[in-house]
This record gives sequence, C-alpha cells and structure tokens, in this order.
Amino acid sequence: GRALLILLLSATVSLLGGLIFGYELGIISGALLQLQTDFHLSCFKQEILVSALLIGALLASLVGGILIDRHGRRRAILVSNLVLLVGSLILTLARSFIGLVIGRMTVGFAISVSSMACCIYVSEMVAAHQRGLLVSLYEAGITVGILLSYALNYIFADVDEGWRYMFGLAIAPTAMQFLSILFLPVNPVKLSSWDSDCQKGLIQLQNTEDREVAKREPYKEKHYSFLDLFRTRDNMRRRTLVGLGLVLFQQFTGQPNVLGYASKIFHSVGFQSNSSAILASVGLGAIKVVATLIAMAFADKAGRRALLMAGCVVMAISVTTIGLTSRIAPLAMARDCKAAADPNASHSLTQHPLMPSASQAAVSPIPPASSAVKSQADPGFAASGSLRRVFESTQNRAVVPDSSLIQKRGLVGQSKKETVESTGSPFGGAPWAEHMVLNWITLLSMMAFVSAFSIGFGPMTWLVLSEIYPAGIRGRAFAFCNSFNWAANLLISLSFLDLIDAIGFSWMFLLYGLMGVLAVIFIYLFVPETKGQSLEEIDQQFSRKR
Repeated sequence: GRALLILLLSATVSLLGGLIFGYELGIISGALLQLQTDFHLSCFKQEILVSALLIGALLASLVGGILIDRHGRRRAILVSNLVLLVGSLILTLARSFIGLVIGRMTVGFAISVSSMACCIYVSEMVAAHQRGLLVSLYEAGITVGILLSYALNYIFADVDEGWRYMFGLAIAPTAMQFLSILFLPVNPVKLSSWDSDCQKGLIQLQNTEDREVAKREPYKEKHYSFLDLFRTRDNMRRRTLVGLGLVLFQQFTGQPNVLGYASKIFHSVGFQSNSSAILASVGLGAIKVVATLIAMAFADKAGRRALLMAGCVVMAISVTTIGLTSRIAPLAMARDCKAAADPNASHSLTQHPLMPSASQAAVSPIPPASSAVKSQADPGFAASGSLRRVFESTQNRAVVPDSSLIQKRGLVGQSKKETVESTGSPFGGAPWAEHMVLNWITLLSMMAFVSAFSIGFGPMTWLVLSEIYPAGIRGRAFAFCNSFNWAANLLISLSFLDLIDAIGFSWMFLLYGLMGVLAVIFIYLFVPETKGQSLEEIDQQFSRKR
C-alpha cells in the first residue's frame, strides 16, 4: 500500500508541477488585454511584461541547479512553491507596472526551479519501467494548464479587474503541490542513503530483481564539479552535447512561434475573429493534451528515441508544408502589438514602423486571407488609410504578442466589416476554392505539427535530460541545459517578426523544416535509448566509452 501511495503522490507532484507551469505561461495572454487598458501599457511595456517570466526563468536555471544538488530535490520543490505563492500574491495585489514585472519575474523564477526539480525528483523516485510515464505526466500537466488558463481568460474577460483573479488562482494548485510533497520521503538518491532506504523498505517501487542488484553492488555516488560537464570524465561531454542538442532543437524547430500564429491560420481558413481565436487556442490545446497522453502511454514501450525521431519527422514535414502552401496563398503576418489607446500612445507607431506589407494588418490584427493579399498586391492601399483608423481599431482590438486568444471584447462588429471586405475574389482570376483547400492543408499541417511536438520533443526532452546525468550533478546539468532552453525561447520569440520582415514567412517555415531534418539526424547519431533501464544502468552505459 505504501508503494502505491508513493507512486500516486509522485504522479500528483509531477502533474501539479506541470499544471502550474502551463497555467502561468498561458494566463498572460488574457490578462494583458485588461492590463493594457488598466495600466495604459505601451507596446514596449507589454513586451517587457511578457518577457519578465522568461527572464525570471532564465535566472532560476542559472542558480536553481546548485539549489537542487546541494539541498535536495524535495526541498527545492518546497522552496519553489513558497516563492510562487509570494509571486502570485504580488501579482494579485499589484498596483503599478513595476509590481507586475516583479511578480512575473518571481513567478518565472519559481516555475523554472520547480520544473527542473519535479522532473528529476520523480525520475529518481520511481522504478525504471514507470519512469517514462510519470515524467511525461509533467508535460501532460503543462498542456492541461495552458488549456485551463485559456478557459479562465475567457471566463474573466469581462470581469472588472479580472486579471487579479487570473493571477491569484495559481495559489490553489501550488498549495496542493506543497501539501502532497510533504508526505513523500526525502529523496532516495541522496549520497549513500539510496541503498539504506531500499533496505528500510521506504522505497518498494523497485522490483525484487532491482533490489537484488542494488544489494550486490551498492551504487557509488561520485562527486562532480560544474566544469566536469565539459570534460571527458565519464563521457560527461557527450552527455552535455545530447542535452544541449535536444533543448536547442526543441526551440529551433519553431514550436513557440507556430503556436503564437495559430489564430491567424485558423482565421485564413474562414473562422471569423472571435470564434477563430478561441478555437485556435482551445482546439490546439485539446490536440496537445491528447498527443501528450499518447506519448505517456508509449514512452516506456516504444522508447524515447523512437518517439523523438517520429515526432521530428512529422514536424519537419508539416512545417515544410506550411511553408510551401504559404508561398502560394500568402498569410499576412504583422506585429500584433497594440498600445493602449490613451492620448500619448502615438509612440507605439514609431516603435514598430508600419511595414508596407504589414500595414493592413495594423488595422485588422487577424486579417482574412483576402485582405492580406490585398495589402500585398497594393501596399499603398493600407498605408494610405488615415492614422485615425488605426487608432480606432486599437481601441476595439487589443491584441497581445504571443496571444492566441483574442477576447470577446467588442470584436463582433469589427468582424462583420471584415467579412464584407473579404467576399471579393482574393487573387486576380484564381478560384477562391483552390485557396480554401490550401488553407485547410495549412491548418491540418499545423495540427500535425502540434501533435508531433507533444509526442516527441515536448515530453521526451525533459525525460531524457532527467535520466542521462549522474545523480551527483543531475541538478546542475539539467539547469545548464534548461538555461539554454529559456534563452533560445526568448531569442526566437523576440526575433520572429524581424526574421519574417527580412526573409519572408514561407522561407521562415522552410528553415524550420530544415531544422527538423537536422534534428532527426542528431537524434539518430547521438541520443541513446534509455527505456526500461535504471538510472544507474544508464549512467554506466554512458560512462563506458562508446
């Protein structure tokens, strides 16, 4: 009974950790719509607020590893829960922009430490044949958290100061995680206590064969310094290469941006603005949850390597398809930021000078395919529209960078105007139906991309990272790779629009496709299969020179 309890509590900790992480990532898109009117945020301030979480997370991944290795995984999770409670309170009670930024950075710091500690803790707590399932549960938690945040964004969209509730509700799962981890034993792999804990019967998750092996040759904990990550000792350099390769390819295959532009792609298929945005976020969110559940089921059967390679192949194909279809039926992409319409908001236009091709999108942030084409065919058409029109539309439509949820605030009238505008045939003599087919192909490719990510890179990267390092340096190694993950995420999210301006949307996606192909080759050559092996066996397998 005790083993089952430990198993259930480990699962709860993993799931709640992911849930909080996903919730905090997703909630900002809805909160920003209200914050920009309540605090009169300029584009630049909105970008700062969105990036604050990433910056906090990046800081945490620089120091979190030391905390996890020195003070143990369990304590690191407890501390991160307390920090998260403080951050959520700061956000809920915030009265100024600075307060919001500090709150978001605190929250980012906490979820980053928690994300590393949870994956490592759970991977060390459970038997080899259940590890894939339980660590993947963390990623499933993230997808459910994102979905939950979109639902709450929608519920609180019309509530006065609804953003306070959005930020405050994170306190509930945090408190639950704090309580459930109090009942779990201190980490089994703490220096030599692993062996004694097994003998005391504290950890009965290992089956009898595992226990026999453990008694025969007690696992010797080695001590590592941070610099050992780059040395040849125990093949550490190769492990670091595997870890960094996985986190960088995870970002450079374009996942953060494909999701951010979901609502545009949905709109081009013909879903009108309000429903389009909600469908984009909720529909894709649901697909992600289902795909992650599939990954959980197969992580310990098919193996990590197989799922990673299959996911990458599908991602490369689908993102290339999006690139090719958008060459034939272009989607207009533009800077989605709108400053709060207050008297001195005019500087937002100087900040993002309207590109000729993007100017139409400044009037309608989610352009139907036809108005997108109109502005590309005749750049003067949109640019000549008076600034007054742009400002009117900013009041109507507050759109957030990286938001796939355009709220239900005064958008319906706007969408009717757009529909009237978009009834004409989009291309000279080209039949509308042909482009409809292409748009649907784009949409299906997008769904395939999201599912492939959630089966491969999403859960498997963190699973492999929590397995391949020796226990003595696992926290610092995980944190080191994680810091590259956050930095790459920040870089890609911030440079996406500039890159599109420079090389064009379709080339951007073809570039992601190429990255996917490179990722498959990388995984084939360097990532070993770790399913069904104990952490000690994986360590020994790596230590032998191969």
